[in-house]
Amino acid sequence: MVSYDTIGATYTATRRADPRIGALVGAALGDARSVINVGAGAGSYEPPQTVLAVEPSLVMISQRPGGSAPVVQARAEALPVASNAADAAMALLTVHHWADLAAGIAELRRIARRRIVVLTWDQQVGREFWLLREYLPQVASLDDSRAIPVYRLAALLGGARIQPVPVPHDCRDGFLAAYWRRPEAYLDPGVRAGISGLAQSGDEVLRPGLRRLAAELDSGRWRERHRDLLQRENYDAGYRLLIAEQ
Repeated sequence: MVSYDTIGATYTATRRADPRIGALVGAALGDARSVINVGAGAGSYEPPQTVLAVEPSLVMISQRPGGSAPVVQARAEALPVASNAADAAMALLTVHHWADLAAGIAELRRIARRRIVVLTWDQQVGREFWLLREYLPQVASLDDSRAIPVYRLAALLGGARIQPVPVPHDCRDGFLAAYWRRPEAYLDPGVRAGISGLAQSGDEVLRPGLRRLAAELDSGRWRERHRDLLQRENYDAGYRLLIAEQ
């Protein structure tokens, strides 16, 4: 299991909330007047009505901006929070890191009075992302081992509405597929450090694929093969919002 105490030291250098994705998260939360953010990391996408953030990594907690919601160091599987403590609970790009998914989802259902919002990805779609399919199949295999099937997650939530989250071509939040139209970014160690799958795999594993990517960018082969992407504004890399009413 990945530890953000190990890989998260420079997280906020590349992981900043994208306002378009933030708008989708806000719409999913709807009229919730109090929100608990579980697996909160450095606080991206926390709405102003957040009353508490829960995060296990002190390294991530240390990067939360001043004035953000109060935070407690704890894991999703054992939240130090009263039942029905907030209108909504949210968990964004975190459930694949939990040691006991069922226990963590049960905790979300326990603390949320009205709504749960989870951001995750559909691995059946995500593994077809060009970076993984053509250059870094090892990372696709890692994600195969940790990705949560969307149908399973929806079932644990007691049913959920599933909404695609398209990735803008100039996405500000540097998660795995954020640079789908900016391939040179994946050659930057700082960018890779903010993407858990790449950071966890390590440069030794990634080096052969990244060398091929660099060579095909220099030769123009990448742009020739993917010229259709260069005309697009958004891309479906499999990211999904699950919205469950309590």
